[in-house]
Amino acid sequence: MTPDYARLYDLLRQVTGYIYPNEIEVHWGILVVVYPYLTGLVAGAFILASLVKVFNVQAVQSVYRLSLLTALAFLLVAPLPLLLHLGHPGRSFEIFLNPNFTSAMAMFGFVYAWYLMVVLLLEIWFTYRRDIVLWAREEKPPMKWIHQTIALFSNDVSERGLAFDKKVVKAITIIGIPSAFLLHGYVGFIFGSIKANPWWSSVLMPIVFLFSAIVSGIALVIILYMVITPMRGQKIDMKCLDTMASFLFYTVIVDFSLELLDFIHRLYQSEESIKILSEMVSNRLFISLVIIQVLLGMLIPLVIMVAIRLFRFEEELRKLLYFLSVILIQLGIFATRWNVVVGGQMFSKSFRGLTAYKMELGGIEGLLMTLALLVLPLLVLAILLKIFPAWDLPKRALGGEAVPSA
Repeated sequence: MTPDYARLYDLLRQVTGYIYPNEIEVHWGILVVVYPYLTGLVAGAFILASLVKVFNVQAVQSVYRLSLLTALAFLLVAPLPLLLHLGHPGRSFEIFLNPNFTSAMAMFGFVYAWYLMVVLLLEIWFTYRRDIVLWAREEKPPMKWIHQTIALFSNDVSERGLAFDKKVVKAITIIGIPSAFLLHGYVGFIFGSIKANPWWSSVLMPIVFLFSAIVSGIALVIILYMVITPMRGQKIDMKCLDTMASFLFYTVIVDFSLELLDFIHRLYQSEESIKILSEMVSNRLFISLVIIQVLLGMLIPLVIMVAIRLFRFEEELRKLLYFLSVILIQLGIFATRWNVVVGGQMFSKSFRGLTAYKMELGGIEGLLMTLALLVLPLLVLAILLKIFPAWDLPKRALGGEAVPSA
């Protein structure tokens, strides 16, 4: 028996009830799960950065640049899962050459290009421009040449030039907030627009996707900050950490409330699909939805953060509890994407049967490729932090004193 037939036979053994022949295999696999997960991290990290420039939350100033670079690193990798999933990835450029403005999927290319080229790259450039110029004066080749090129050979560090940079950064950030909402909200819009699938068809889907994205992005920046800062030999700023955790706490509450509202709405409607969906949740998705997404990824972190706010534990214990919470939240958000994408394909359109999904170890749609795609943004971030240090400020060419952060 060939591997393909063996795999098909194994899937058939896990089918329950009655399904259509074309529903045996789940067509959108793990790569389509990774895609909205990565884009959500981008949106959430940028929203955290916007707290500094737009809402003047100075307590999180120390993670502003880290948030921007994190958003850029994950945005650069975000389209790769979709490109790998396509049968002919070379044709992806057709969406730019022959734009179809009525296709939500095709419009993602333009949203992505706008967010990358206009929002993130410009904000990072204007944020770092002054520091890049000063770094180039102090450094030796090849970093000197790299920074000179990135600065477009600009040497203007005058007060007037710096004031202009600050105005542009604030303007771009204001534009970037709705752009971040659009970037990830459209993913939920696509799923919510598929009326033939009752698991996806919900007007709340874009909003749920958006707030879960904000949750995952803030949690990711907290993880990176708590890991990188001790590695640099520096002390974690507890005021910054507590402030980030507070915003995370509020967004988790909103996200949980929206998901609960969506669930109650489905139960109240009790359409003809409610029976098969209930069977799917209690059978195929019980571990990933009830245990991982709701219990581990939502309720336990909420209980931990409520306990921190009520009892005000000492710093070391708070760090440990914060770190445990954000790790569980990341696990829960990934499970959310899994339950939406894969779970929405596990029940038959006949509403009389369930299929299964079996992920391979190797191959394009396998576990190893998935892990590589999740690690790749971190490698890109390490390179970006080497070129654009998020904390190390330049020194003046004369005097040696540190230059205040922009």
